[in-house]
Amino acid sequence: MELRDYIRILRKSWVLIVLLLLVGVGAAAAYSLTATPVFSASSKVFVSTQSTGTAQDLVQGNSFTVQRVKTYSDLVATPIVLLPVIGTLGLNVTSESLSQRITASAPLDTSIIEITVTDTNPVRAADIANATSQSLTAVVQDIETPAETGSVSPVKLTRAQQADVPSTPVSPNVPLNIALGGLIGIVLGVGFAVLRETLETRIRNERDVKQVTDVPILGGIVFDSKAAERPLIVHVDPRSPRAESFRSLRTNLQFLDVGRTDRSFVITSSIESEGKSTTGANLAIALADAGSRVLLVDADLRRPKIADYMGVEGAVGLTDVLIGRAKLSDVVQPWGEGHLFVLPAGKIPPNPSELLGSARMAALIKEFNMQFDVIIFDTPPLLPVTDAAILAKIVGGAIIVVAAGRTHKNQLKGAVAALDNVGAPISGLVLTMLPTKGPDAYGYGHYGYGYGYGYGYGYGYTEDVPEEKLSGRIKNLK
Repeated sequence: MELRDYIRILRKSWVLIVLLLLVGVGAAAAYSLTATPVFSASSKVFVSTQSTGTAQDLVQGNSFTVQRVKTYSDLVATPIVLLPVIGTLGLNVTSESLSQRITASAPLDTSIIEITVTDTNPVRAADIANATSQSLTAVVQDIETPAETGSVSPVKLTRAQQADVPSTPVSPNVPLNIALGGLIGIVLGVGFAVLRETLETRIRNERDVKQVTDVPILGGIVFDSKAAERPLIVHVDPRSPRAESFRSLRTNLQFLDVGRTDRSFVITSSIESEGKSTTGANLAIALADAGSRVLLVDADLRRPKIADYMGVEGAVGLTDVLIGRAKLSDVVQPWGEGHLFVLPAGKIPPNPSELLGSARMAALIKEFNMQFDVIIFDTPPLLPVTDAAILAKIVGGAIIVVAAGRTHKNQLKGAVAALDNVGAPISGLVLTMLPTKGPDAYGYGHYGYGYGYGYGYGYGYTEDVPEEKLSGRIKNLK
């Protein structure tokens, strides 16, 4: 992924990241407030040797003490030093447990031993540090004294610094804990966000589509929470962002398949509820508003919806024409101001695939292409049934509707494969239900050609034809 992809992920998952940041800070603050304070006290012991005072003796003495300092530091945590401390202070602990709270260190090339004690009681920490330095002095004095009577130890330990009672605890470090908690929360939030994006299989934007197929994206339809109440948004609310999306799609469609004389398209999708029927209906209205003669055909012979959306009679329609029970001129119904005509599906047949792939259907498509500028066929989804693939091969062009946040990548891949398997050309994709806010938001002109080319272009023959003349052409259809 590129840097902009990570930025998009951060924008998309900022709520999760902030939430985990607050959780980390809260957990660190709770731990700091409930943890028992620990205090630290230190005392220092100076190690020296007795010499005759000559320069050579002084050098040898210094080297001797430096070498011995490390040994004496290791003695601090031994029972021989700690047992007298326990007895003197009356501590109810063992030498082993006490040694875990005592550390002795000697700076490099020095003769000083620093004894540090940690304890929950500041007074006790200072007392143990002072008693330990005193016990170490006595033990070294005893060990280093020769066995001969009257001999004196050549090594002398002197307490150079007495441990004072600490006023502030060394643990917990509240600012540090909160900072670490916040940092861990941010890391976890970013990690979860990237992991979720990596494991995400749904299509949400143009980038996800390009990972699946190189089929061009014709346009994007923004999400409308009231789409179920007003499916024909171009007619009901022409100034809404969703209506503007369909007009932009209409503009881009005129540049599609410029080498093909027939302007007929199958509108389909991978699965149900991706907005293919409303996309086809609104696109047909937008095309008719621009002056094109448009025929909207409900070729979904399993679950037809166009008649309900367009408010026309759907008792008879395409199936009745295909089986010879009705004439085309009797079932094609004008809609609106006369540029748009609707052919409902009619009665649901037991063999939709056979009817759509029949020679009679191919003949009807030729008649449609001669009489109309654009023909839009609403068909079933590609994955459940083969109707759309069969019809798309005859029509010569398919537009796949992809619902952002609903369609999975493997479903789109399967839909494209279904059309490729029968040799049906794919004209392009249309993304629907795109969010208007956030990192995946749809902006006008983002897909395709945008507004720059205007809306007044028709398809094919674009003269202003009176409604009476158009009705006469419909009656002449066979």
